[in-house]
Amino acid sequence: MLERLAERAPGFLDSIDLFAGTSSGGLIALGLAMGLPPADLVRFFELHGPRIFADPWREYPQWDGMALARARYDDARRLEALRSVFGERILHDLPRAVLISSFDLDDGADIGRQPGKPVSWKPKFFHNFVGDPGTDVSELVVDVAMRTSAAPTFFPTFQGYVDGGVIANNPSMAALAQALDPRTGGRQPGDVVLLSIGTGRNPRRIPGARRDWGLVAWAPHLVDMMIEGAMDTARYQCDRLLCERFHRVDVWLEQPVALDDAMVIPAMIGLGSTLDIEATVRWINEYML
Repeated sequence: MLERLAERAPGFLDSIDLFAGTSSGGLIALGLAMGLPPADLVRFFELHGPRIFADPWREYPQWDGMALARARYDDARRLEALRSVFGERILHDLPRAVLISSFDLDDGADIGRQPGKPVSWKPKFFHNFVGDPGTDVSELVVDVAMRTSAAPTFFPTFQGYVDGGVIANNPSMAALAQALDPRTGGRQPGDVVLLSIGTGRNPRRIPGARRDWGLVAWAPHLVDMMIEGAMDTARYQCDRLLCERFHRVDVWLEQPVALDDAMVIPAMIGLGSTLDIEATVRWINEYML
């Protein structure tokens, strides 16, 4: 879809000051900030997706309980794939500004700088703005990519981080906050135009007016509820703050698509190739160009 938008609205990608992303969207944001065309990113997922999500628990028979004891996939192939794209670049090397979400499971490294400071897990947003004392310009791009895409239960943690989807699966509001921060973006709300692109909405529902459930019954739904609820919360906030200068694209999928179902990549590409983008093209031409 990004490839089609770039063709229909020439200069659209060049007009963007800040790319923000989470998980697979974080990989796309890093690639765009590096200057890769959308077509190259499509080929990345086509080539590496089936390899990254191949042979879950291949070293252990699923019946022996390892499914409950360890991550479903090893992360070596994901790391290899990302290194083939980003090499040894650091965030400072990227020609465009970028904001990538992750979640730090242990901020204990801060203890040495601030004795007595309480230690707790926390959200982490990696960016390459140089005006912020907390900037991350020296971080390896591949490390940031691995941290934002380390989905719990699917992959092991990476350097003490897990997938940013646990706190900002839709990073629109985080991007807006970064743009308004006087230490970084330094913009006023009236100066900001924000295009937010989702990866598709899975159809889910729990019918009935009353569900007297306990933990066992709720457990399969809680993660999806929290992640997808947070996505719509960010959409609501950005829409109220920016009004017509905010545009969200997130198509409903015909059937649920699992995070690790690489077999649906051709179908997802087909959907992106046929999705009606006329309203988005008009919005880009009016507000971004």
